[in-house]
Amino acid sequence: MAPLVRRLIDIRFTRYVLASVGALAVDVGTFLALLALSAAPWAASATGYSLGILAHWLLSSRTVFGTDVADRGPARTRQKALFVFSALVGLALTTAIVAGGAAAGIDPRAAKVAAIVVSFFTTWLLRNHFVFRTAGTP
Repeated sequence: MAPLVRRLIDIRFTRYVLASVGALAVDVGTFLALLALSAAPWAASATGYSLGILAHWLLSSRTVFGTDVADRGPARTRQKALFVFSALVGLALTTAIVAGGAAAGIDPRAAKVAAIVVSFFTTWLLRNHFVFRTAGTP
């Protein structure tokens, strides 16, 4: 059983899921705390997601895409900019879905769940295919 578990942990997508869970804990924890403080759902969602962005960079650049992180200098700056761009796409999707759900009378927590799913797959595709793509990778 141990070799199977080790093999699963080595799979990039599985590691991305685990890094996402860590970032999601930051995101949702912040979101729920701000909702409890009567913040507007869109603002709570945007703030939580923004803090999750930082957590996700720290986790994914070291544990998921560590071999594909660019060296210091212009290449690393470009990669960070692309990561932030992918995060902003996720942030826009998340904020729009939560705001739209709240405007439609949907519980903000339920809208947040839908936003998490959409944002997760969108940012995975962007990061795997553009942000952390190595020179020889199609």
